[in-house]
Amino acid sequence: MIPLAPFGRTGHDSTRAIFGAAAFSDVTQDDADGAMELLLQSGVNHIDTAASYGDSELRLGPWMERHRDDFFLATKTGERTFQPAYDQIRRSLERLRVDHVDLIQLHNLVEPDEWETALGPGGALEAAVRAREEGLVRFIGVTGHGLTVAAMHARALERFAFDSVLLQYNYPMMHNPAYAADFEALVAVCRERGVAVQTIKSITRAPWGDRPHTAATWYEPLRDPVAIDRAVWWVLGRPGVFLNTVGDIEVLPLVLDAASRFRERPSDAEMKEIAARQAMEPLFA
Repeated sequence: MIPLAPFGRTGHDSTRAIFGAAAFSDVTQDDADGAMELLLQSGVNHIDTAASYGDSELRLGPWMERHRDDFFLATKTGERTFQPAYDQIRRSLERLRVDHVDLIQLHNLVEPDEWETALGPGGALEAAVRAREEGLVRFIGVTGHGLTVAAMHARALERFAFDSVLLQYNYPMMHNPAYAADFEALVAVCRERGVAVQTIKSITRAPWGDRPHTAATWYEPLRDPVAIDRAVWWVLGRPGVFLNTVGDIEVLPLVLDAASRFRERPSDAEMKEIAARQAMEPLFA
C-alpha cells in the first residue's frame, strides 16, 4: 500500500501519492471510471484537480457523489480577481457534485503582476477566504511551476498563511543550483509552519521539443518501468513531500505501482545512471 503522511496542519493523513486529476482532462467517463477503480484498489485517498483541467471535475463528479468521504478533495481557480474566482469555486462544486472541497488552490500563481492582483484587495485570495468562511472550502493553497515558483511561493507565505504549496520537484530539476536553493528555502519555511508540500512532474524525461506527443502530458514522461520506479522513489525518499501523479491514465498504473513498493531512496549513482540512460533533462531551463 502507498504510505500515508500528515498533509501539513490540515489534520488529514494523505497518501504520499496524490492523484493528479489533470489525467481526466480529455478522457471518456468509462476511462475515468477504470482509473478511479484503480485508485480505490491502491488506497489513494487524495485527489487534486482544477477548474481548468478540461472535463476533469465532470468526470470526478459521479464518483464524488458516492465516495466523497473516501477522499481529501482539492481543486484550483485560475481567476485572479474576487468575483470571477468566487463564481468559479461555486461552479467547481457543482461540477464535482459536492457541497464543499477540502482545499482550494490559487492556480499557477507565479507572474508578479498576477500575484499582486490575486493577493491584493479585491483579488482571488479574498474569494477563497470568503468561500472558507461559508464552509465551501476548508483550506487554501497556492500552486505554480517554472524556475521562479519556489521563490514566489515563499513570498506568498509571507503574505498569507496558505495551508499548502505545489511545485515541480524531480532529479534533473534539482541540478539547477538556483532552483534547488529556492526549493530548499521554501521547504524549510513549510516545515516550520506546517504547510503541506506537493510536488509535480516527478517522472519527467524531458520537454517534448520537436518530438511527436505520445502521452497526455505537456512534458515527455518516462515510460521504462525501472526508470519510473527510481524517479518516484527519489521523490518519496524525501520525507515530508507528496507526489502528485502523472497526467496520463495510461502511465498512471506504473506510478501507483512504484509508489506502493517504495522502501528507500535510490542512490545518487543509481539516479545518475538512469538519467544518462533515459537522456533526462530539466523541464525548465
